[in-house]
Amino acid sequence: MNSVAQSPPESDALSGLRDDANLSPIAAEMLWTASRSEDPAAWLAGRLPGVCAVVGGEYAAVAAAAEGRWNVLGETGTRQSLPIELLADVADGETARTWQRWAAVPMATRAACGEVFAVYCSASEKTAQVVDIAGKLAPVLHAALETVRSRRRRRDRVERLEAILEIANQWYRTREVEPLLVEMAEAATRLLGADRASIFLWDRPNKTLIGRPALGIEGGELRIPDDRGVVSQVIHSGQPRRVDATVEPNEISHDVDAKLDYQTETLLCVPLHGRKRELFGAFEVLNKLSGSFTSEDETALMELAAHAAVALENAQDRQQLLLANRQIAEQAAGRVKLIGNSPAIEALRSITHRVADTDLAVLILGDNGTGKEVVAQSIHYLSRRRDQPFVAVNCAAIPDTLAESELFGHEKGAFTDAREARAGKFELADGGTLFLDEIGDLSLSGQAKLLRVLEEKVLVRVGGSVPIHTDARVLTATNQNLAEMVREKRFREDLYFRLNVVTLELPPLRDRGDDVLLLAEYFLGNFCNRTRRAMPRFSDSARSRLLSHPWPGNVRELRNLMERLAYLSSEEVIAAEDLAFILSPRGAEPTAAAVDQPLTEATAEFQIEYIRQAIDQSNGNVSLAAETLGLHRSNLYRKMRQLGMEP
Repeated sequence: MNSVAQSPPESDALSGLRDDANLSPIAAEMLWTASRSEDPAAWLAGRLPGVCAVVGGEYAAVAAAAEGRWNVLGETGTRQSLPIELLADVADGETARTWQRWAAVPMATRAACGEVFAVYCSASEKTAQVVDIAGKLAPVLHAALETVRSRRRRRDRVERLEAILEIANQWYRTREVEPLLVEMAEAATRLLGADRASIFLWDRPNKTLIGRPALGIEGGELRIPDDRGVVSQVIHSGQPRRVDATVEPNEISHDVDAKLDYQTETLLCVPLHGRKRELFGAFEVLNKLSGSFTSEDETALMELAAHAAVALENAQDRQQLLLANRQIAEQAAGRVKLIGNSPAIEALRSITHRVADTDLAVLILGDNGTGKEVVAQSIHYLSRRRDQPFVAVNCAAIPDTLAESELFGHEKGAFTDAREARAGKFELADGGTLFLDEIGDLSLSGQAKLLRVLEEKVLVRVGGSVPIHTDARVLTATNQNLAEMVREKRFREDLYFRLNVVTLELPPLRDRGDDVLLLAEYFLGNFCNRTRRAMPRFSDSARSRLLSHPWPGNVRELRNLMERLAYLSSEEVIAAEDLAFILSPRGAEPTAAAVDQPLTEATAEFQIEYIRQAIDQSNGNVSLAAETLGLHRSNLYRKMRQLGMEP
């Protein structure tokens, strides 16, 4: 194998491109698309064909060493058998190498990622050229892939925190230990994508671990000595363990598998600590449905176990569980901020504080992207309900046939696909807040049923007959004129007055003055922290440009712009030209038109042209165009129909 020059470090990922302008477009594309993606596998699959073509290979793959095996993270071209010895040499030496018709480079140096970019070319004399180009692109590919992974981890983290809060809230209502153990096991398998779960309680005097629920065992209880197996190691060390049977076959207790008539392939076990930090048991999940358990799974189970320990110690005592819920709620509340000092935002902030701790119905009005859900979350986290769930529902995204089931739940067998009973959003938000966004898109039949639940505080699941009390506070939002819809018989008048007790109107961003600059610096600072770079400052011309832009996508458009700048700009000062590139992709500023037609006609023409440009720039992808415009896809379709455009 031939050793060639070492690839540049990740911290200087773009340095290899400074003298090669031909590679800049694909590098920019990788970084740009990475800033918008949260699916590493899909992103890598979409980028590798272009990278392979630029490098000059017939096949390319990104492979990673994990637990003694090489896993292909992504590949393109005619599949070839990877040269494992070459990959190992490149990963160990963090040095690019060639062998026969293969060229391989480390994705990054000094990163301990163990990932290698390998390229196969039929002409062996081209490998030196291939390894040179691959060595320049690999650090960029790695940096972009890490951005996607980071976005995915952040999304998964938030979703898991919300799921844990919801799960813990359900445990709060369970008073008996045995049903509680079953609920905990079922929750852990759903949250972590595992096949089974058990809680082991430590009987210290008898040196026995008692596991429940135990499927396949009479009585559902498994008893094993406290000096055997992975659970015993966790009990005695107080440290979590992850085991893969293919790597550590001797760690799995075959006696336990025999008792359960089960084959354990992967295992994750974490300790259960009491209020005084005494160790009294362990929480175990078995056989992840896809791959092995990860460090993120371990963190999630540790958090779940913290709630489980509190609930198990005393099912009648709720105080500690409420405290744990409050800590998660405070974390979520810290992410919700009304940024701005404009009179409209100050007035909105004042009213929000006054209505938060009441049960008044609040209707939030405003254009798309103005932050209606942020206001709803602020009301929730300022209220006494902050420790309970905040459940958001986009009514525009619910098909009419599923609206009742989605909101009120259904029983098993209620309709063809109802294979099991399911709680609706009202039940999930019980004691907390239910936010119904785009309420104007709810069907008339759905409106009638919603009104009944709001009036009576009682619901009945689809296919059920048992009344269920609900104590969810309902907040609603829309960008439509509900009063006009009432006159046109498209919205129930009684429901309109029931929801419209307090109205909060969010101003468009263009009317908020210097708030644009405050929001821009806030978003840019957050994104720069994530990318671990110093925050650039805005030039005077850039600040003027931000203030003069009409912001049709409102706060969402501004946030997206700051995210792009954080990932794609490299200068210490952001100039007006940098904003022009993103705000006006066609390279020209909009010019003033002659005032020779009514404002409504001119506005409609501008909107039609603006939407067409967004769709053209998205290559016909309406979902991407809607995201660029700060709209939900269904709202964009509705707007197009209103303007007489063909969807």
